[in-house]
Amino acid sequence: MRHCINCCIQLSPDDVQTQQVSCRGGSHHGRQECPVCKAENKIVFRVDELLISSPFHYGAFPSNPSLMEGENPSDAKEHHHQSSVNNISYVKDYPSIKLIINSITSRIEFTTRQLPDVEDLKKQELHMFSVIPHKFLPNSKSPCWYEEFTGRNTTDPYLTNSYVLYSKRFRSTFDTLRKAFWGHLSHAHGKHFRLRCLPHFYIIGQPKCGTTDLYDRLRLHPEVKFSAIKEPHWWTRKRFGIVRLRDGLRDRYPVEDYLDLFDLAAHQIHQGLQASAAKEPSKMNRIIIGEASASTMWDNNAWTLFYDNGTDGEPPFLTQDFIHAFQPDAKLIVMLRDPVERLYSDYLYFASSNKSADDFHEKVTEALQLFENCMLDYSLRACVYNNTLNNAMPVRLQVGLYAVYLLDWLTVFNKEQFLILRLEDHASNVKDTMHRVFQFLSLGPLSEKQEALMTKSPASNTRRPEDRDLGPMWPVTQRLLRDFYGPFNARLAQVLADEAFLWRKT
Repeated sequence: MRHCINCCIQLSPDDVQTQQVSCRGGSHHGRQECPVCKAENKIVFRVDELLISSPFHYGAFPSNPSLMEGENPSDAKEHHHQSSVNNISYVKDYPSIKLIINSITSRIEFTTRQLPDVEDLKKQELHMFSVIPHKFLPNSKSPCWYEEFTGRNTTDPYLTNSYVLYSKRFRSTFDTLRKAFWGHLSHAHGKHFRLRCLPHFYIIGQPKCGTTDLYDRLRLHPEVKFSAIKEPHWWTRKRFGIVRLRDGLRDRYPVEDYLDLFDLAAHQIHQGLQASAAKEPSKMNRIIIGEASASTMWDNNAWTLFYDNGTDGEPPFLTQDFIHAFQPDAKLIVMLRDPVERLYSDYLYFASSNKSADDFHEKVTEALQLFENCMLDYSLRACVYNNTLNNAMPVRLQVGLYAVYLLDWLTVFNKEQFLILRLEDHASNVKDTMHRVFQFLSLGPLSEKQEALMTKSPASNTRRPEDRDLGPMWPVTQRLLRDFYGPFNARLAQVLADEAFLWRKT
């Protein structure tokens, strides 16, 4: 089911000020009278496609966001390449942006979501429930099981794997898997069996919060094995046939394609189980499998395309519902950072051209107004998971609403199953962070040499030099975003009983 957001832009006689008004429902196209606005001088835009770029540009927002409220326009000399006209316009319109934020924050309400029944989950994913068993091997820390392999020894076990078919960069990875496959089958009663495994733990988010660095360090531990691809994005995207959002939908990736990514780890676990079978049958295999898709915590954009509409625009099923159905004891690691800085980092990483502090400010104000329009008519949860809104926003404002996502995960998983980390702490003391992770995952100790290699290596996936040259965001943009994220950070700090998640000092 698709959701439609009709937006009316009111043009003043001077075409200077704009006002966006949300119109729920309707099927209006082109220049027509809005059923809510009912005025001839308003243009109606229909935003109802899966993949869109935002059609809105607000003339009321100035091109110079560098002045703080109350700053004298004569101080514009300190801001390079900005005209005094733009500065005056900014001072004039700054209060209106604050009103948008006040409108949003006044409507924030953290409600408990209604959990779906397991039988309803099965109806949505019949094949997945037919493949993954309810019980796993008792002597493996990772959730593993043996399944019969009916192919012949000339069969390519990965011939139809969608990760290979749709991405050339994964083909060398699967060449390695092919070479190892046949030597790791188990044989009994004239049949072949392969060990299948799911992750013992997931690094579920968030993007641009240091998950890549955590992954790169953690995979150096001899007891940890990750998926063959760092970020499969299977739970959130590939199982729905989403490869890249802008490309639309393809064939859905079956769960077998996802399980293939853990074959190298499964081979090692299989070897360990075989070796200990004769000597110590009850000995626990200590290898644990991890997966690090940073979309797992927040991305539920596909729900409107595959699930019937939930209550008042809220999704009836979320990713965590399905993971919990199979792995109620899964361990979940979350790395977060100041959401204000996360958004700017996200913008610098994903924007392709014309990046600047000015452009970022304009996109932030546009996203804030789009979010407010949704909040006027829908609940917080409905707006956070609204696919159309998320694709329309020019920056991923919603990804920093950590409290919303975490509270929804806590409806199905216990708090003790989470390790919530801050990038700021990780950056200042890598050794302490990694020790916390080791303890959380019950990993064995490392030698001094192994620990030095893990903790002293340079940080991964840092900001590109050309992006660093652009400098920080404008102070006023930072201030606006702090006002917007403030209530969400406060709720997060309350849930975690840790004021560090207020990000008053980052």
